[in-house]
Amino acid sequence: MKKLVIGLPKGSLQESTYALFKKAGFTIKGGSRSYFPSIDDDEIEIRILRSQEMSRYVEHGMLDAGITGLDWIAANGSDVVDLCSLVYSKQSKRPVRWVLAVPNDSDIATVKDLQGKKIATEGVGIVERYLEENGVKADVEFSWGATEVKVPDFVDAIVDITETGSSLRANNLKIIDTIMESYTKFFCSKDAWADEWKKQKLEKIALLLKAALDAADKVLLKLNVQEANLETVKELLPALHSPTVNKLTDDGWYAIETVVDESVVREIIPELKDKGAEGIIELSLNKVVA
Repeated sequence: MKKLVIGLPKGSLQESTYALFKKAGFTIKGGSRSYFPSIDDDEIEIRILRSQEMSRYVEHGMLDAGITGLDWIAANGSDVVDLCSLVYSKQSKRPVRWVLAVPNDSDIATVKDLQGKKIATEGVGIVERYLEENGVKADVEFSWGATEVKVPDFVDAIVDITETGSSLRANNLKIIDTIMESYTKFFCSKDAWADEWKKQKLEKIALLLKAALDAADKVLLKLNVQEANLETVKELLPALHSPTVNKLTDDGWYAIETVVDESVVREIIPELKDKGAEGIIELSLNKVVA
């Protein structure tokens, strides 16, 4: 049997990645310490690896495909095939940012002020390219973690990844520049993409993952309305395209279905009821294929 070997990220993204695969229709089982979890698809094998290493293993053919941040693909300079963007993180659906931060009382105000200074970061390659682009020479050292605590006693500045900036603020640091934004990528090796069976399998998985992610903040709204109120109710309904409207067997009544953002449901349900809608049902979704 043919196999597709996919690398998934260990650490902060692991649980949210498992949850995304579950919504896409794939159940992955394995404890947090397992590097070889099982999946309910005999054509797929899963490997758990650090995000920082993923793109190198894919590029060199040890994995067919992988999921990791755009930042680590850039840091490794990996030549891989981009299958799709999956904008999710451990806390939200917002991109994460690599930011340059210094103590609140630091004299460093711009990248130019880093000349001759010392910087700590996990993304050494990212920072070195950033400094080169700005014509600045500085000492960049690799940080094994807890990067925020290294200024000002050990280094002059740090470059760290953040979603909200709250950890930096808690450590009395201020952001003076955003080096890059990053979001999760599903990608494969060129050899895997050249294999027709693997290509088709990868395209199907990418479609399902995207559909699951697109459904995350949406619900299906179903309701009934009399013909006299039909147009008024339709005008209240946002939709991917236009609501689905079907005539009921009861004379003069219609059924409406539409996909809407979950955030607006609490606002429009009272309005729909006020305009004559009845039998309003809200259903959660696993996938939305636009």
